[in-house]
Amino acid sequence: MEPTVDGDYIIDNYFGFPEAVSGRELIGRGVSQAKKFGAAIERERVLSIHYDDEKAYTVTTDRREISACSIILATGIERRKPEIKNLSAFEGRGVSYCVSCDGYFFKNKRILVVGEGNYAANQACELTHYSPAVRICTMGKPIEMSRDFTVRLRQAGIALVEKRISMLKGEAGLSHVVYDSGEESEVDGLFVAIGDASSVDFARSLGIITNGNFIQVDDEQKTNAPGIFAAGDCTGGFLQISVAVGEGAAAAKSAIDYVKNICRV
Repeated sequence: MEPTVDGDYIIDNYFGFPEAVSGRELIGRGVSQAKKFGAAIERERVLSIHYDDEKAYTVTTDRREISACSIILATGIERRKPEIKNLSAFEGRGVSYCVSCDGYFFKNKRILVVGEGNYAANQACELTHYSPAVRICTMGKPIEMSRDFTVRLRQAGIALVEKRISMLKGEAGLSHVVYDSGEESEVDGLFVAIGDASSVDFARSLGIITNGNFIQVDDEQKTNAPGIFAAGDCTGGFLQISVAVGEGAAAAKSAIDYVKNICRV
C-alpha cells in the first residue's frame, strides 16, 4: 500500500468499514471530526525543529515559525534514499542525514546536500553556519524550491548542481562524488535531504533515540526528549492504520498531561 499523493490508496481492513474506503476519504472524515471539536488544521511542510533556551520548541515550516511546548511526531516512515550505488558504505564516513547532529564535524569542509525541495534548501542554509562551501545536488530532478528559498540560496552563495550522482569515492572517508557523466567532484560531506523531512529526521536532530528508521517510545508514546511524543509507523511495530490510531490517542493523552503539568498552560 504505497500512496502517491495524500490518501491515494484503498483500505480494505479498517474496523467499521465493511466496504473498502480510500485513504483520502478516511483522512477527510478525520479532519471534519477534528474541526467539529475546535481543532485547527494547518497544512504546512515542517522543515526543522529546534529546542530553545526557553525550554520550548521552535518549529520552522515553509511559511513561518511556530513556538510549541509539546510535539507529536507522526509523519510515518521515510523509505526513500538517493539511488547512489555505494551510499550505505559511506554512512558515518561522510554521508549524514542530520545537520544538527553532524554539521559541526564538517566545519569549513566541502559539503553537498542531496535534494530538490525546500527541505534540502533549508538544510543547506543551516550548513552555512559551519562552512561557506555548501552546494545542493538535485540528482537530476526538477527544482521544487519556493521563490523565498531560491532567493536565500542565491544570497548565501549556495550553487545548485542539476546532475545525478552515480557513486561515491574515498579511502578513509568520502572524498569525491562521481556523476553519471563520469565527472568527479571533491566533497567531504554529503547530507541527504530528499523530499520532505520525516519523523526520524526530526528525531535525530533533537537527539531522540532511534532504532534504525524507527523512533523509540515507551508505553505512553514518550520519547527520551521532554515534551516530544511519537505515534504510528514512525515507531515501528505492527504497521497498520488501526495501530497508528490507537498510538495517536495515547500520544495525545500524554501530550495533554505534559502541557498541563509541566508547561502549566
